[in-house]
Amino acid sequence: MGVLEGRRAVITGGASGIGAETCRRFAEEGASVAVLDRNGDGAREVAKAVGGIGFEVDVRDADAVSGAVRQAAERMGGLTDLVTNAGTGTAKPLLEYTDKEFALLVGVNLTGTFNTIRAGGQIMMDNGGGSIVTNASLTGLRPTRGEGPYSAAKAGVIALTANVALELAPAVRANCVAPGMIDTPLTAPITQTPAWKRAAEFGTPLARLGTAREVADVIVFLASPAAAYITGQTIVIDGGSVLPSLQSDAVLRAISGG
Repeated sequence: MGVLEGRRAVITGGASGIGAETCRRFAEEGASVAVLDRNGDGAREVAKAVGGIGFEVDVRDADAVSGAVRQAAERMGGLTDLVTNAGTGTAKPLLEYTDKEFALLVGVNLTGTFNTIRAGGQIMMDNGGGSIVTNASLTGLRPTRGEGPYSAAKAGVIALTANVALELAPAVRANCVAPGMIDTPLTAPITQTPAWKRAAEFGTPLARLGTAREVADVIVFLASPAAAYITGQTIVIDGGSVLPSLQSDAVLRAISGG
C-alpha cells in the first residue's frame, strides 16, 4: 500500500517535467490523479498513463480552473490534495521586459497558483481537509540575473503559501517547494548546451543537476502522513547551490590562485 492510498489529487502543469513526474509518483503511491495543463493532449496522455483524468486548462482563467477542479473532485469522489505546479519563465535584462511579458509571468506563476488554491481550498475544507503543495523556485528566495518578474512572482507564491497555511489550518496543510536547477524541458537550453551544463554543475556542491523525480519525491513526502506536522514551510531542493558566499568564495579562490 502506498503512502497516498485513497487520496484524490489535482495537479496543475502536469503534462511535462516536474508536474508529470509528480502525477506518476502520486499514482504510484495510491492516489487518484487529475492532470491539468494548458497542453490538453499532454494532460490527457499523462492522465491515461497513470489511470487518471485530464483537463485542458490555462491557470490564468479563474472560471476554467474552478470548473475543472470541481469536475475533478466530482469524478474522483472528493479532493484531498492540490499541487500547483503550472509555471512559465524567461530570462532577459530587467528593464527590457514588456508589460505583456510581465503580465504573463505573474499571471501564470502567481495568479494561476491563487486561482487553483481558491478553486480547491473550499472543497478540501468542506471534505475534511488535506494538503496543498505549491511549486515556487530558488529564485523566489535569491535573485537571479534576468529573471526579475519570474523571481517576484515566485516570491509571491512563497508568501501566498504561508498565508494559506495560516488561514486554512488546522484542516489543510500548505507547503512550498523551491527547486534550483532541475533537468526538465524548461531547462533544456542549459542542459543541452555542454558548456552551460558544466557551469551549472560546477556551481552546485552535489556536482549535478536535480531530476524531476527528486522534486516529485519531496512533494509526495509533504503530502504524506509523514509530514503531518509540517505546514507553512518552503523546502529548497537545489543540491546545495545557495550554500557558498559569493564574496568569500571569490576571495578564497583568488588567494588560492583558483
